[in-house]
Amino acid sequence: MTESTENESRSLSSLGRVALGLGLALQASEDFRDMDDTVEYAESAGVPMPDLMAPLASGTMVAAGLGIALWRLPRLATGAAATFLTVVTATMHDFWNADEDDASGERLAFFGNLAMLGGVLVFLREAYRSEN
Repeated sequence: MTESTENESRSLSSLGRVALGLGLALQASEDFRDMDDTVEYAESAGVPMPDLMAPLASGTMVAAGLGIALWRLPRLATGAAATFLTVVTATMHDFWNADEDDASGERLAFFGNLAMLGGVLVFLREAYRSEN
C-alpha cells in the first residue's frame, strides 16, 4: 500500500469511527429526553431494577459512543458498546417473541443494532491492533 493510499484509508476509517461513535452517543442520549418511557420499556422487557439500569445503560452508551468518536480508551469504549449492543439486541428486540403489532418495530431495531454491532466489532479489533 502506498503512503497516499494508506493515509486515505486511515482518513476514511477515522471518518467512519467518528460517525459510528457520534451515532451511538446521540441515539443513546435520546433516551434521556423521556426517561420515564425508557424505564417503562425496560420494565416491560423484564430488565431488573429498570429505574437504575435504564439510565445507567443509556449513560454508558453515550460515554462509549463518545469514546469511540474521540478514540479515547478505545478498548473500553468499543468493548462497552459491543457488550451493550449484544445484550440489548438479543433481549430487548426479540421480534420473534413480539406481538404482531410490535414485531415490525422490534425487527427494525434488531437489524439496526446488528449493523451497529458490526461496525463496533471492526473498531474493537482496531483498538486491539493500535494499542499493541
